[in-house]
Amino acid sequence: MVKLELTYLKTFREVAKWGSYTRAAEVLGYAQSSITTQISKLEESYGAVLLERLGRGMKLTIAGEALLHYANDILRLHEESKEVVSQQSKGVLTIGTIETLAAFFLPPYLQKYRQLFPDMNVMIQPANEPSIIDLVKDGTIDVGFILDPPFQDPELHSCKLREEELVIITNPNHKFAGKSEIQISDLQGESLILTEDGCTYRAMLLQTLKSNQINFSLSYEFGNLEAIKQCVTYGLGIALLPRIVAASDIAKGQVIALPLIHPHFKFYTQLIYAKKKWQSKAFLGFLELINGSHLSE
Repeated sequence: MVKLELTYLKTFREVAKWGSYTRAAEVLGYAQSSITTQISKLEESYGAVLLERLGRGMKLTIAGEALLHYANDILRLHEESKEVVSQQSKGVLTIGTIETLAAFFLPPYLQKYRQLFPDMNVMIQPANEPSIIDLVKDGTIDVGFILDPPFQDPELHSCKLREEELVIITNPNHKFAGKSEIQISDLQGESLILTEDGCTYRAMLLQTLKSNQINFSLSYEFGNLEAIKQCVTYGLGIALLPRIVAASDIAKGQVIALPLIHPHFKFYTQLIYAKKKWQSKAFLGFLELINGSHLSE
């Protein structure tokens, strides 16, 4: 019965996450009828309605919100106990990260981690920084990577890994081509290609432009970094990106990159994890791999 209850709690958490029985069924590999049955049995066990329909999706009730908190803790503790019993080297490591770091920072570390812990399954969950922070806090993911100004939170360990230089990238024929750096005032009247809403350096750029009363036009807005770089290559506008994102394009001469000089634009790749997080051998191995001798900071 305990095993069934854990299964039901996992199912409940997926439905709560996606707001959909159908999507939860796809993720878990169950028939939708099985999802419905499991939720019904869980509601019967707790004597409360946990989910209610809202439009085309499902929404947690007050009772469901209360249970989700406990479900996260119960499932986390269950995974920890299994890992201890299996010599702390098997299980799942869930990483939340933004697209920039998933594509241009993490891959070599993931390759090395696979060599060190071949029995660990690593799951990458893409999200924006606010979502990553919330998911680390509630235990849905084990560790997060964010690109932000120095970040602190009383519930989290936060480790600065390295500063990421932010640059304005342009077509080689743009009027900025003869410059060595860019000031905010230089962006007056420029056509900007922006990352999607929720990106921290986008928000900082827009805030700084507004506070300095710099007028600009918005050419395009993309959630995909490659699309942004392609538009810049074709001369459709300029963009603010971390240098690591455009490094190969710069080397090929497809774009030029100019540092944006402003005191607010100090962004760091940072690793975050909950202070209450149980640190298994495999988890500590990941931290050591990423952060070396600076784990205690």
